[in-house]
Amino acid sequence: MEVVEYISALEREGRLLIESARIAGLEAPVPTCPGWRVRELLAHINYVHRWATAYVAGALTEMLPEPAEEEILRSAPRDDELFDSAEEGHAALVRALGDAPPDLNCWTFLPAASPLAMWARRQAHETAVHRVDAELAAGRIPQPLDKRLAVDGVDELLLSMLSRGEPPKEAETGLGAICLEARGLEESWSVRLGESDVRAEAGEAPWDLLIRAGASDLFLLLWNRPSLEKPELRGETGLLDLWRERIRVTW
Repeated sequence: MEVVEYISALEREGRLLIESARIAGLEAPVPTCPGWRVRELLAHINYVHRWATAYVAGALTEMLPEPAEEEILRSAPRDDELFDSAEEGHAALVRALGDAPPDLNCWTFLPAASPLAMWARRQAHETAVHRVDAELAAGRIPQPLDKRLAVDGVDELLLSMLSRGEPPKEAETGLGAICLEARGLEESWSVRLGESDVRAEAGEAPWDLLIRAGASDLFLLLWNRPSLEKPELRGETGLLDLWRERIRVTW
């Protein structure tokens, strides 16, 4: 996907997120984020959008100190200001990404074609996940993600986020291999669950569990969100439970 497509997705997903949050109200529980109400969800995404804007708009080349999640939630705007603040933070990020030069040089934390592409991509997917959370909090059936955005989101999660860092120096006991297929698309991924790491690659490889679903459903399943349609499972289905227990992306 191109940067302009990520920015368009970010704008759309953020708008839908805040719309559903307003319908739900600040006190509504978020079923996919235990312990959170919509208040905490908005406080989180408001911080994340403003955090990303600081790096992009300021062309900051070094990582800034970051508060713990508890501090982020404690320091959120007051209830009567939170919706407006979230809208302003989202709009500021969309503007910053749209105004940034293609050769933007700033701090990043994931591999990507460019720093601008990394920030636009990560924020589009972050916002899409939490848009689904807001819709569920509002009692809505979540809208499916655009297929191209969903496939790219699976790529980002498996090939960039969870496969970061150096491979283990010593062979690990493998807990199982999962193959993921996007139904109706020529897209597949292979995931190996180890004792202390996860390794993934594009394409099919020998598997213990095959998961076949639509692109949007695969994206939601991997982020431990409920899929709209039941995925097709073949093989050792307990590996899906293991994924849900072990994989907790918190940044």
